[in-house]
Amino acid sequence: MHRMSSKSQRILFLVPYPLGIAPSQRFRFEQYFDKLTEAGFEFDVKPFLDERAMIYLYEPGNFFRKVWKVKLGLLKRFLQLFSLGKYDYVFIHREAAAIGPPVFEWLITKVFRKKVIFDFDDAIWLKNTSTTNSVITLFKRYRNANDTCKWAWRVSCGNDYLSDHARQFNPNVFVNPTTIDTEHHHNQVKQFSGEKITIGWTGTHSTIKYLDALIPTLKKLEGEFDFRFVVIADRKPDFDLKGLQFVPWNKQTEIDDLLKMDVGVMPLENDKWANGKCGFKALQYMALGIPAMVSPVGVNTKIVDHEMNGWICDTPDEWEQTLRSILEKKTDLKDFSAAARTKIEGHYSVKSNTSNFLHLFALRGPENG
Repeated sequence: MHRMSSKSQRILFLVPYPLGIAPSQRFRFEQYFDKLTEAGFEFDVKPFLDERAMIYLYEPGNFFRKVWKVKLGLLKRFLQLFSLGKYDYVFIHREAAAIGPPVFEWLITKVFRKKVIFDFDDAIWLKNTSTTNSVITLFKRYRNANDTCKWAWRVSCGNDYLSDHARQFNPNVFVNPTTIDTEHHHNQVKQFSGEKITIGWTGTHSTIKYLDALIPTLKKLEGEFDFRFVVIADRKPDFDLKGLQFVPWNKQTEIDDLLKMDVGVMPLENDKWANGKCGFKALQYMALGIPAMVSPVGVNTKIVDHEMNGWICDTPDEWEQTLRSILEKKTDLKDFSAAARTKIEGHYSVKSNTSNFLHLFALRGPENG
């Protein structure tokens, strides 16, 4: 329990994953914990899965271990219901339980009558489960998100696309963007060496598929230019590039690894799921002064200002021509770097969004709803 005073209001965070692991948790609310404490709140965090379960969940096989860990998570959630009396708010990120109907959400809102802030940063009402977790799809109920939106006191969404969907079920919907801590974490700025260009991408095994459309362009350019392509992920990609440098994701070295990039790429397919994404890769790149190249999908077009702090590329030809200009060093990346950092500090940083986040727990809601 994090305490300030005996009169503090109390928040229970019900989250899918252990602390410090999942980007959606780290960059949507974990980095505001100090701000909550300073504002006089107390809080507890209760993950559905433990760290060992995370290891099993994203590896092929281990069926019975996965089932056991999910059953254990359900049991813990049930027991946690009996402690709800000491909390003023319940903050549910994505879902209270990994499978089944929204029983816990219903009990918390309708029986225990708690003020629930329901938070999500993806189009979670759509089916989108990784192949290593295909068994869980059988027990998922994707319309849970719609029901929880309907029952929640407030809904916190990562972008306008998500909030437009949520407002079909609840008028108290607020945009709470995914943000970067530019003061304590992403607090360095890229220093360009002028040597071999390094293009980079960071993400997880579930999003690496979006690079598939870019690989032919990179292979073509490898025939003309000498450059590195850095991939920072939890699993090595299976595509073949001469300049590929795979860096296993590591929380302790994350910033130094990102700073190896001169340009960060974020290609996406223009589908319903991708439109719900919150531009996290672009935010990370730009916070470090690394210009971003993004597809014109969803919030990307609000984050990146074309040819000012990065580039918006739609067709394969646009991707190739922009990359070619960079590799030919016709584009001065330093000119884009400061503008990228400034954009994040002003609009997508913890500092700029703290008031908006804290108002989720106030009697008056955020003003951007």
